[in-house]
Amino acid sequence: MRIISGKYKGKRIDAPKNLPVRPTADRQKEALFNVLANYYNFDNIKVLDLFSGTGNIAYEFASRGSLDITAVDENVNCIRFVTETSNHLDLNIISIKSDVFHFLQKTAETFDLVFADPPYALNQELFEKIVHLVFEKNLLTSDGMLVIEHSKATILHTSPHFKFGRQYGDSFFSFFEKNSDIE
Repeated sequence: MRIISGKYKGKRIDAPKNLPVRPTADRQKEALFNVLANYYNFDNIKVLDLFSGTGNIAYEFASRGSLDITAVDENVNCIRFVTETSNHLDLNIISIKSDVFHFLQKTAETFDLVFADPPYALNQELFEKIVHLVFEKNLLTSDGMLVIEHSKATILHTSPHFKFGRQYGDSFFSFFEKNSDIE
């Protein structure tokens, strides 16, 4: 995996082979960040990276100047790798070992951007639960956004918070925002 833009543009990061992950491919990651660049100045946002895995997305935000990044994953080896890489590159990423759903239930923080990349095999109800918890717990700032990466088998556009989606190869990104007429 490599960082595609910012301070560490072109930096390769080699994750251990034994991590149970499917990192977002560079092409999809670049397309995602092109969309996000239309909404955010990255150095001014607070980011939550759920199902962080190798930290691929967190590193990209950090390289682009985001100073407040939280990476959550339940796998201790993933969290250890993200912590070590973050320390090595002097990135401001806080790694938390936790079940994502438990974390979403308990956190009192708000974020400008929440990115979730659950295993594609996660069942539909759990994908919907991510959306539900983020909005029920009011985890987004007023102009915040939730982005979920998923396969075509997962249908998320029926949520009242759904704003738009993008497909890049076999990956889909669904974008959600607060909706003032819902609240």
